Amino acid sequence: MSTVATHPPGTLCWSELGTTDVPAACRFYSSLFGWETVEVPLPDGAPPYLMFQLRGRDVCALYELRPELRAQGVPPHWLGYLATDDVDETVAKVRAAGGAVQAAPFDVMEHGRMAVVTDPTGATVAFWQARQHVGTRVEDEAGAPVWFELMTTDAARAADFYGRAVGWRVEELPMGTFVYHLLFAGERRAGGMMQMGPEFGGMPSHWMIYFQVKDCDAAARRCAELGGTVAVPPSDIPGTGRFAVLRDPQGAVFSIIRLESM
Repeated sequence: MSTVATHPPGTLCWSELGTTDVPAACRFYSSLFGWETVEVPLPDGAPPYLMFQLRGRDVCALYELRPELRAQGVPPHWLGYLATDDVDETVAKVRAAGGAVQAAPFDVMEHGRMAVVTDPTGATVAFWQARQHVGTRVEDEAGAPVWFELMTTDAARAADFYGRAVGWRVEELPMGTFVYHLLFAGERRAGGMMQMGPEFGGMPSHWMIYFQVKDCDAAARRCAELGGTVAVPPSDIPGTGRFAVLRDPQGAVFSIIRLESM
């Protein structure tokens, strides 16, 4: 286990849950991952922003979805943030590469500067230029985010977009019946990408956040006991570990994984 002081550009630096029931979500994730909850007051009477922590170190956060977002049909969801040294420059590259800007760059008080974009295949991701808030401060232990994965309807188009917008290098990794794509920011693995086939039933492109656990099967059972759903039961990834896809009681989807190296 280690404490993170900074995040290289192009890597996952923060994860955020937008939910319809903050107290219930706090109970669920605290019981599942052992996270503590710290409330961060916001100005102008806005609903509070809540940090999830492990032993006083920030892991991720949650907030209540605004009524206008619910009215638009936005469901509870996890959003991943990629680190950048200059969010305005990154957004300019996103536009040039064919992406759409959902939220143009704006300052988050003294904490940092952010933007939210959608890639040409329809997956949404955010960018974070850190100031006082560097992002996730925990890695290499249970309860920490450990992997960021793009499930896409067009892997070739996505690879071209992220290569131009973020500077990622893509390596193909044959895995039996399909090819997995590893995403690199410099020499560091930034995540993975997988082409969705007909078996996904028309599911739209999306990013998936994986959280590390010590026992995948036990965590999946605990999710069900807490009122969540096991969307994909625990399964082995040869040479990597054992994972499952879960849905919290409000409907937000995330993954867990026990790495073979733990």
